[in-house]
Amino acid sequence: MSFFEMGGYAAYVWPAFGAAAAIMIALLLFSIRAMRAREAALRSLEATARQTRDAEGDGARDGGQNAPV
Repeated sequence: MSFFEMGGYAAYVWPAFGAAAAIMIALLLFSIRAMRAREAALRSLEATARQTRDAEGDGARDGGQNAPV
């Protein structure tokens, strides 16, 4: 049990470990949340671009071979 007592410094070491773990978990959760929000925004932008291309009919689907010159 001397490991958990940390040579008398357990009152300082374990809260520091706890705070570090809490910060790391919070960073992970915020990063995942931001990633999902950015992925949703990207999907929205891609859908808007696809609708714009389809409405304009600029030949984007055929590689631009039939695009007006």
